[in-house]
Amino acid sequence: MVIIHSKDLVNWTIKGHVVSDLRQISEEMNWTRMNRYGRGIWAGAIRYYQGKFYVYFGTPDEGYFMSTATDPAGPWEPLHCVKAEKGWDDCCPFFDDDGQLYFVGTHFADKYKTYLYRMTPDGKTLIENSKILINEGYGREASKLYKINGTYYHFFSEVKNGGRYIMMQRSSSITGPYLERKQLSHVQREYNEPNQGGLVEGPDRKWYFFTHHGTGDWAGRIASLLPVYWVDGWPIIGEVGQDGIGTMVWQAAKPSNEYPVRTPQSSDDFSKSVLSPQWEWNYQPRDEMWSLTERPGNLRLKAFRPLVTDNLLKAGNTLTQRCFRTNKNEVIVKMNIEGMVDGQKAGLCHYSKSYAMVGVRQSGKDRNLEFQTNKEKITGPAIKGNKVWIKSVWGLDGKSQFSYSTDGRKFTPFGEVYQLEWGYYRGSRIGIYCFNNIADAGYIDVDEFIYLY
Repeated sequence: MVIIHSKDLVNWTIKGHVVSDLRQISEEMNWTRMNRYGRGIWAGAIRYYQGKFYVYFGTPDEGYFMSTATDPAGPWEPLHCVKAEKGWDDCCPFFDDDGQLYFVGTHFADKYKTYLYRMTPDGKTLIENSKILINEGYGREASKLYKINGTYYHFFSEVKNGGRYIMMQRSSSITGPYLERKQLSHVQREYNEPNQGGLVEGPDRKWYFFTHHGTGDWAGRIASLLPVYWVDGWPIIGEVGQDGIGTMVWQAAKPSNEYPVRTPQSSDDFSKSVLSPQWEWNYQPRDEMWSLTERPGNLRLKAFRPLVTDNLLKAGNTLTQRCFRTNKNEVIVKMNIEGMVDGQKAGLCHYSKSYAMVGVRQSGKDRNLEFQTNKEKITGPAIKGNKVWIKSVWGLDGKSQFSYSTDGRKFTPFGEVYQLEWGYYRGSRIGIYCFNNIADAGYIDVDEFIYLY
């Protein structure tokens, strides 16, 4: 669960992560099982209350969880399970002016019924006998609660004519009845259904909607910032049409011009004693099999056997970050491979539901370049030295071309062009892999990861 930060809702940097150990949720998310693709942490909510940041989220199989921190960069408290029951999603806390804490969440397994609960003062326990049904209907989720000018608003999305759109209902009481209801935006499948997200008052005192689109392609479920116009007490999202419903806006003035352009972190020289916040492991890593201190200034990845032989999606300790969608993306990883042994593979990869990887494969004492997807393998030239650079370049079309170098200057294309793909609700990610098909043995040292975009 990544935390990103902005002062103007446009320029964002990565602060850190809420969950330090995914085994707090389930052993299914550990490197020993790797059994939660598409069923990990789903949509969450962050709120600030009485000197603390609160984050709540759900997983479809384990239930609802929460954590708190005084600094959003962390450390965050160990996860606390709020509701241990499968079939729930898209939750949000609400802290009322009188000090009463509330929680809203959707039971998607039971006809998408949305319930409001009171919580104990520490925000850790739902008071079950306080449960009130406030919404019900196909696909109704993405709930948020607001109190604006004395009126309570319940924000949600629903499905009609095969697509998602934004709805809101309001009441003078948080427990309802919510008798007034308004559609805030059209379905807009052609714009990837902007629907999940949150309303926020910007630094210019105007209102905005920061949205995570419902559908996507290789770049994933992208984010947009849309203007909000208040009409008859309703926050209409985007351009207000003659029907009073909002549509997508592709360009608008920034909420503020006071802040410089900033982008999420990407490149890394591994000079710190802790991982930089842009990195995320593919499942909970095997901690004794990686290090930033054994060779200072390098990331050491130690190889061990995958759960399924030669399957990147079942190989532990793959270190990843998100791909960007810009005119030109160029990633180069520099590796020292002197510690590689028989059966080991290591290099640069793209992955989602499918994957492509280019790196060094060692068989006996021989080392060769190898291009591999979940459908094919291509063996390349022998690698004689102990240093190798692997590059991937792609553009707006998401077509990646790998290349390699043994001196860091001259790169030679290698492997087929790979189309980055959507998978498990996510876009394609880029990562560094290191595993061994026959033994828990061998290692690589990653000296540098350069991402230019």
